[in-house]
Amino acid sequence: MIGPGSYVCDLLRGAPGTSVTARGWVKTRRDGKNVHFIQLNDGSSPVDLQVVVDEGVVAPEAIARITTGAALSVEGDLVASPGKGQAVELKARALVVLGAANPEEYPLQKKKHNLETLRPLGHLRARTNTFGAVFRVRNVLARAIHKFFQDQGFLYVHTPVISSSDAEGAGSMFQVTALDLEEAAHARKAPDFTQDFFGRRTYLTVSGQLEAEILALAFANVYTFGPTFRAENSNTPRHLAEFYMIEPEMAFCDLKGDQDLAEAFLKSVIGQVMDECRPDLEFLSKWYDSELFQTLETVLAGPFERISYTEAVGLLQKSGRNWEFPAHWGADLQSEHERYLTEELFQKPVIVTDYPREIKAFYMRSNDDGKTVAAMDVLVPRIGEIIGGSQREERHDVLLSRIRDHAGMNEEAYWWYLELRKFGGVEHAGFGMGFERMMMYLTGMKNIRDVIPFPRTPGNAEF
Repeated sequence: MIGPGSYVCDLLRGAPGTSVTARGWVKTRRDGKNVHFIQLNDGSSPVDLQVVVDEGVVAPEAIARITTGAALSVEGDLVASPGKGQAVELKARALVVLGAANPEEYPLQKKKHNLETLRPLGHLRARTNTFGAVFRVRNVLARAIHKFFQDQGFLYVHTPVISSSDAEGAGSMFQVTALDLEEAAHARKAPDFTQDFFGRRTYLTVSGQLEAEILALAFANVYTFGPTFRAENSNTPRHLAEFYMIEPEMAFCDLKGDQDLAEAFLKSVIGQVMDECRPDLEFLSKWYDSELFQTLETVLAGPFERISYTEAVGLLQKSGRNWEFPAHWGADLQSEHERYLTEELFQKPVIVTDYPREIKAFYMRSNDDGKTVAAMDVLVPRIGEIIGGSQREERHDVLLSRIRDHAGMNEEAYWWYLELRKFGGVEHAGFGMGFERMMMYLTGMKNIRDVIPFPRTPGNAEF
């Protein structure tokens, strides 16, 4: 087992003269006169550890097995490296090939690989430089999210993956059943879900928000961080059928407090990732987005702009642009609108609030004007919306009316959600952020399939 102090990232910081054991996978092997140079990595570092093997230390038949992709264990001493980009290298005393990789069959040879070519290789692509960088950033981002909320006193809660309610009221859900649907179809009968495992229709969750509200009305400040699912037949570079969501919920909080938390949250997690993952971000900036650091630094540079939806529509109409989707009051903002506001007009993140109630979810608090709800979207340059949230409707009668106004919603399924408003209900607010959407922003990757280890999309559930 590799332990603390023996990862490649630790060995690269080690002192010359230290006796160590390195384990990892071969990136390349180069043969010189009476010496072999091996680039070794265990995934812990964007920089490889160079292993120097003098002729005679390892039998020729073993050297022949040291090919790209092979797994090695090397014992030796760290020595000062004459090469660029590394302070030390490993002078081998003994080497064992733990797992060979046939060079005729191993698909990740030393060359630049197309990202689309790598997607079917989910079992191997994490060994490439690109995905090594992406998944190290993913790890640090996850830790940064937990650190932010824990430091703020939030309680981490787990909400159900299997749910009987649709938080969005959209109906694009994966059904969960233990019934034999083929048998029902053969008998030409409609499935009887009262006989199903849970005694009712159930689905994979689209959001943990509603259940998180239960816990917020007991613990004040909570957050979820877990998988969510959407059965949308969408093959765009921005959509997945399975992805992760971060959803804080705060009691005794209004829309302003919600905006304040969202802004502080984004600045905190982006700052942490930039501090801890700079070499990985530099690699990604070099190969995938030359403006990556400039984009991220706009989030940290100063306060976000805050405007109402009505103001945003007015600004878009005054822009003189020939929009593909003309901006008018009552229509949702499109990506072209969001990017104009953040990249050209304000040149920084923008929080848009108070959207028309007809285009937002039933649980968002109705404003006194009768036309808008206390909703917010946080827009950032290059990607547009990255956070969506709202103050939740705490008035029982108004919430009941909203549920009844939404076609297709089953009032009985939300009995408990309504009852929360009857027993100590208070103003409360929250937001949701897609983890993979944030990963795209942080890494400069253009396709969401390249920021999650095993993407689930229409027609694809490999691995």
